[in-house]
Amino acid sequence: MIMSRIEAPRSEDTAETSNLTDRLLAGLPAEAVLTDPDVTASYARDMASFCPAGAPAVVVLPRTVEQVQYVMRVATELRVPVVPQGARSGLSGAANATDGCVVLSLTRMDRILEISPVDRIAVVEPGVVNATLSRAVEEHGLYYPPDPSSWEMCTIGGNIGTASGGLCCVKYGVTAEYVLGLDVVLADGRLMSTGRRTAKGVAGYDLTRLFVGSEGSLGIVVRAVLALKPKPPRQLVLAAEFPSAAAACDAVCRIMEGGHVPSLLELMDRTTVKAVNDLAHMGLPETTEALLLAAFDTPDPAADLAAVGALCEAAGATEVVPAEDAAESELLLKARRLSLTALEAVKGTTMIDDVCVPRSRLGAMLEGVERIAATYDLTIGVCAHAGDGNTHPTVCFDARDEDESRRARASFDEIMALGLELGGTITGEHGVGVLKKEWLAREIGPVGVEMQRAVKHAFDPLGILNPGKLF
Repeated sequence: MIMSRIEAPRSEDTAETSNLTDRLLAGLPAEAVLTDPDVTASYARDMASFCPAGAPAVVVLPRTVEQVQYVMRVATELRVPVVPQGARSGLSGAANATDGCVVLSLTRMDRILEISPVDRIAVVEPGVVNATLSRAVEEHGLYYPPDPSSWEMCTIGGNIGTASGGLCCVKYGVTAEYVLGLDVVLADGRLMSTGRRTAKGVAGYDLTRLFVGSEGSLGIVVRAVLALKPKPPRQLVLAAEFPSAAAACDAVCRIMEGGHVPSLLELMDRTTVKAVNDLAHMGLPETTEALLLAAFDTPDPAADLAAVGALCEAAGATEVVPAEDAAESELLLKARRLSLTALEAVKGTTMIDDVCVPRSRLGAMLEGVERIAATYDLTIGVCAHAGDGNTHPTVCFDARDEDESRRARASFDEIMALGLELGGTITGEHGVGVLKKEWLAREIGPVGVEMQRAVKHAFDPLGILNPGKLF
């Protein structure tokens, strides 16, 4: 079986479930509490394969901070686990339900509360969709840089929970660098504010950063103060074809060593390019072994692209084609954003790895993935945020084939082992969740695990917040 169940730390007795539902309905609107098993089952898991998921007792969709507080007070009193969720677009099982839990879906808390061009901040609720926020601040001449590939559906709360990244990280950084302050409902229902809305601030421990990437295991984010940037000029994109992945990775090293600051530097291997063409008929060059996309949003992007194009040619590029305008650039970016969807169509199921290595080891990482694919006789496509070394080796397999599923899981683990061997990390932006909890212990070591568990206990002494994740 690919999917098993997460056992919850409580009885599944029908009377207890009924008591939980009655208690929730006593303080929440009826439309906010879902109990139909066919409906609650649809909230059981995110988009990750090989991750266990249980059957929630109830799904709650709050609209206010007070409603979230009420849920947590009831959960604490009854010792019921609570699993926070956003859009469930995650790839690590971090939003997967446990048996008998309350799934707390925050998608209805979707208001943009404030946009301040002077302070360059936005104040939002956790259910705001990333793309919605980006478009809203753009109307004020501002820019919210973090842009995961799922930006049209993923929520800010989910982005904060997994510390997500995106295509622009090479220049602008990841979600953690844009979260200035948070309002968080703790396990016992108390409301805590962290951080600030000022440009600077070092008062006390940085609890804001602690919550970013905590996957809902320390508290429920109900409001976020986000930093914004001035809106940059429209970027122009260059596409470079290479006869090998090693040559493309050499070009990446030359670009970064040369002091260039692209707004985007993405890589698609041969398998990924073919998958995108098969899905969307985009006419990408399938004769290439690796396609590198570089973009600049500077005042003179053409000059920057010319300089980077020369470096690509010096690294062995067979063809370098700069986009002529924004429309052509967007077409290339669309191809990159379709990569994971296209690879899923190859065999029907994918395991998407998220290994980040030093840029200088990027070539070794791709060569290693190719060896692993041959060893296990599998199709593994790689797309990567090449500018920051974050690779997404994607194992394509038929979930109905037991042997192929076994080989897929084994290859996934070997890819993570390779990443650690090369001085990298098991996750650059997707999080640990259920999928990588065993590997987290290998990366941070026993002392690291002990201290992180101590932090978890300080915030959640009963262990009711998203149990079974991270550790």
